[in-house]
Amino acid sequence: MKLNEILGTEFPVIQGGMANIATGEFAAAVSNAGALGLIGAGGMNAETLRENIRRCKALTDKPFGVNIMLMNPAAAEMAQVVIEEGVKVVTTGAGVPSQFVPAWKAAGIKIFPVVSATTLVRRLAPLGVDGFIAEGTESGGHVGELTTMALVPQVCACTDLPVIAAGGIASGRQLAAAFALGACGVQVGTCLLVSEECPIHENYKQAILKAKDSDTTVTGRSVNAPVRILKNQMSREYLKLERAGAERMELEKFTLGSLRRAVFDGDTKTGSLMCGQVAGQLHEIRPLRVILEELIRDCRSVLAETEQKWR
Repeated sequence: MKLNEILGTEFPVIQGGMANIATGEFAAAVSNAGALGLIGAGGMNAETLRENIRRCKALTDKPFGVNIMLMNPAAAEMAQVVIEEGVKVVTTGAGVPSQFVPAWKAAGIKIFPVVSATTLVRRLAPLGVDGFIAEGTESGGHVGELTTMALVPQVCACTDLPVIAAGGIASGRQLAAAFALGACGVQVGTCLLVSEECPIHENYKQAILKAKDSDTTVTGRSVNAPVRILKNQMSREYLKLERAGAERMELEKFTLGSLRRAVFDGDTKTGSLMCGQVAGQLHEIRPLRVILEELIRDCRSVLAETEQKWR
């Protein structure tokens, strides 16, 4: 079964739950464009999340969901908010949602944890989750070590549940590859950052459009907190601190507020410009609907072309 059939969306695509970016308004815009919009609860508290859910409901009658970062101190409150507000889909990251799964399932919520290795898949599958988002290291923001090409088929091999591919997907050719690896659909983020509807600062969008294929880097590996961002003054100084042996607390203090500076102030020097390795493929700002339609259309074309080659 394709992801759009599972979720009731037009396209088999989920929007990434990007903290400080994936607001109720943006999630609604994505849902109205045919994919599953997600409200990113990272950077929110429980009441802010509730407000964003209600704004999203007011702006769309299409399915949408919420992404909860489980390291958030308010995660337990947020877990209750999504039940109270009737959210139908929850994705999770940065932790194990075991304690919340029974209540979410009782509320009829579909649950898709983000995984970067098969260990979590084996642990969570028996609990009744509905599938997994297998996110490769090509993605923006918090990343694992395995590439999408290596991760997705291994996740598919250890579960019969639906698997959604994420990381390094911004074209129809990459969507077709995800299907070939066994995924039922994809989650995308970076390619939607340069949409007209995305609320990030224009400077942030332009930085992505100017990026080349090798213009991202991963900070935080030395303290087990890897994050992929665009190379800039902040990333260079951060990596210098890492090489000098800085501890996690010092590094967290150094980056405090850096994502917000990028998203809201357009600070491309000391802001954290989270984005994936596909940034080098993106060359213009377009409406969400146009981006998604091209993704699907080009995927179908590639699949047809591939079938012809192998006949």
